[in-house]
Amino acid sequence: MDARKFSILAVNPGSTSTKTGWFTNETAGPLTVIRHDAGLLMSFPTLWDQFDFRLQAVHDWLRTSSLRPDAIAAIGGLFRPLDGGTYRVNERMLADARRNLQGEHASNLGCAMADALARQYRCPAYVVDPVSVDEFDALARYSGSSVIERRSLSHALNIHAVARRVSQDLGLSVADTRFVVAHMGGGISIAAVRGGRIVDVNDASSDGPFSPERTGGLPLQHFITLAVSGRYTEDELRRFVMGRGGWVSYLGTNLATDVEARIERGDQKALEVVEATAYQIAKEIGAMATVLAGRLDAIILTGGLASYGRLVDLLVTRIASLGRVVRSPGEDEMSALALGALRVLRGEEPEKEY
Repeated sequence: MDARKFSILAVNPGSTSTKTGWFTNETAGPLTVIRHDAGLLMSFPTLWDQFDFRLQAVHDWLRTSSLRPDAIAAIGGLFRPLDGGTYRVNERMLADARRNLQGEHASNLGCAMADALARQYRCPAYVVDPVSVDEFDALARYSGSSVIERRSLSHALNIHAVARRVSQDLGLSVADTRFVVAHMGGGISIAAVRGGRIVDVNDASSDGPFSPERTGGLPLQHFITLAVSGRYTEDELRRFVMGRGGWVSYLGTNLATDVEARIERGDQKALEVVEATAYQIAKEIGAMATVLAGRLDAIILTGGLASYGRLVDLLVTRIASLGRVVRSPGEDEMSALALGALRVLRGEEPEKEY
């Protein structure tokens, strides 16, 4: 292994924050979450109009540090379908990000922020395991209509990272493993991961279980009736599905702490919504287990909601018979970004070209 010490700056723009942090090899240094006022962000006409504002906020934070990076590692967005790995930022990637190729999402800003910082520091800029990682088996692409193909859009960064980590913990080569990984957060991705590759996963923006703020899959005939009713614009329908669905629709909040407080006060509706969330997640885990023919090394529960004890306990009751359940709460995306760049800097894997 390369014994040199590499300094890596990780950048992760989210819906209302931008996470930034320094890493020396695997060791985390100063980290921060730069919170952005939601009302101020909404005042920008488009996502990309936020770019200079967010970049300036990162520059302001960097003034407190004398470190200089050997590489910038950023979250990757809704790009073209591509294999997992660490990609050097190039003009084609930047162009696809700026036109929101597969949808508008704050992660699209990551590559452009990394590019701007890399030009300042004269170092390479990378994105690691973007949202559009596509490692599907051929059968996973069928939707039921010849004009619609199932897309691979998921929390690929954390899914890949946790699969590597659990493989190591279990003393297994990741190339030989078979996991179902349930990333549970504001959106929920349930993935069949074979040999470290995401061979099937629900599209967390429009399919699978409902989540704190997304509807997941909906009964199509009813949704078609809503869509043609004239009650909603296209933008309103998109927010209906992603932003105002799930717990927000049923309970008016996307926060597990709020929901749990209501349950503790005896709110039976809140309890039933959490039970239904666990029910739907369990169904999707069971479906992904069949993708792997029921032969599983583990079911991995990860993401922010993996810390919500009531939900996890309800879920484990339903899935324990399927195999070993491993809990890995949180996302740890910052570390995953840094480690992706580090593997390239050390020569452990090649950088990929977009």
